[in-house]
Amino acid sequence: MSLNLPDELVSIAEDVARAAGALLMNRPDSFTFTEKSSAVDFATQMDQQAEELIVSKLLAARPDDGIIAEEGAAKVSKSGITWVIDPLDGTVNYLYGLPGWNISIAAKSQEGVVAAVVFAPSINGFWSATKNGGAFYNGKKIKCNEPVDLKLALIATGFSYDLDLRTEQGERMRKLIPQIRDLRRNGAAAVDLCYVAMGAVDGYFESSLKEWDFAAGGLIATEAGAVISGRTGGAPDGDMVVCAGAALHAQLLAQI
Repeated sequence: MSLNLPDELVSIAEDVARAAGALLMNRPDSFTFTEKSSAVDFATQMDQQAEELIVSKLLAARPDDGIIAEEGAAKVSKSGITWVIDPLDGTVNYLYGLPGWNISIAAKSQEGVVAAVVFAPSINGFWSATKNGGAFYNGKKIKCNEPVDLKLALIATGFSYDLDLRTEQGERMRKLIPQIRDLRRNGAAAVDLCYVAMGAVDGYFESSLKEWDFAAGGLIATEAGAVISGRTGGAPDGDMVVCAGAALHAQLLAQI
């Protein structure tokens, strides 16, 4: 891999994310819905339009790259680089006019994710990272809070669209809430991971995430000093993603 390739990928991704953000900020007066796993798990026409814009611009810049995207765009890589895209993370926030929805774009190679951007235009938030190059928020280098004790921790989480799994998650939270400072449910996984990275929350965990939910935010968090894993401490996966500074991460794993 070229020494400067991760920086080049971040630059491309930033331009593309900002273009998608401009599209999405022009919020329509009405929405059309495509149901996914359930009636409350859906995509709007704006998810689809944003994905089309992102994919077309990425492939215009790097036509041999691969694509993995939430709304179905897929392409096998010929270059060794694959883009992992969530064109509108936090669709429910977007639908209701709440802040924090974002565009999440990561680039991965055989070494894992090497470049990442998350852009949340409704809160003027732009995060970026390259592998071994640090993490940044609006151009300023960021670090996670460390160490943090569980009883003083502000924790972010999210809930599954699966109603049975929501019940299980509610029980987990019932046990955890008396042991922490407080809980936040912001509604967008990528921004939650970025909030850990910049110290806006101390830790984050959520079940049932897909690769596009945590690929970009995960690199940003780890480059800011956080640990990201699955429930048992291995690679993050759909079963659970846990993210916090090392001391709090160990305490969260013991609880969840």
